[in-house]
Amino acid sequence: MRVAILTVSDKGAAGKRYDESGDVLVEMSRQMNGEVVAREIVPDEKDQIEAALRRLAQKADLVLTTGGTGLSPRDVTPEATRAVIEKELPGFGEAMRMESLKVTPHAMLSRATAGTVGGTLIVNLPGSPKAVRECLSVVMPAIPHAIEIASGKGGECARMEKKK
Repeated sequence: MRVAILTVSDKGAAGKRYDESGDVLVEMSRQMNGEVVAREIVPDEKDQIEAALRRLAQKADLVLTTGGTGLSPRDVTPEATRAVIEKELPGFGEAMRMESLKVTPHAMLSRATAGTVGGTLIVNLPGSPKAVRECLSVVMPAIPHAIEIASGKGGECARMEKKK
C-alpha cells in the first residue's frame, strides 16, 4: 500500500513547528505494511490543501491528513477534502469520534471526514500526535478493505451463507 502524508499547519508550513503528527503517521503506516511515497506540509489554505490532495491521490492508495479538522476559522481540511473526494465515507469520522469520546468530551468537536477519489482513500485525522495515534488505530482495520474495494481489486463485501 502506497501512503502519502499531508500535514495541514500554518506554523508547520512556515517552519515554526516540527511535524510530530506526521512522524506518527509514518510510524503507523509501516504498521499497516504501508510504504510512505510522499510527505508534505501545507498551510491552512483550502486551495492549497485541495491541490495537495489531488496531487497526492495520484501517487498513493492512501492519503492521511493531520490537522485542520477543528473549529477555528483557519480549520478547513474537511471542506478541502469534500471538494476533492467522489464518495464520502462518514463511518470513518463517526468511528474516530465515538472512540475518542471515551478519552475526551472534546472529541465531538472534530469534523474529520474520509472518502475516496478514484481508487485512493483519503482520511482526515486530528492535529495532535496523541489524537492521531488514537484515531488512526480505530480505523486501521478497515483501511485495506476500503482501498481494495475503491480500487476495483476487491470482491463483494457480503458474506456467502452456506446452503442447507
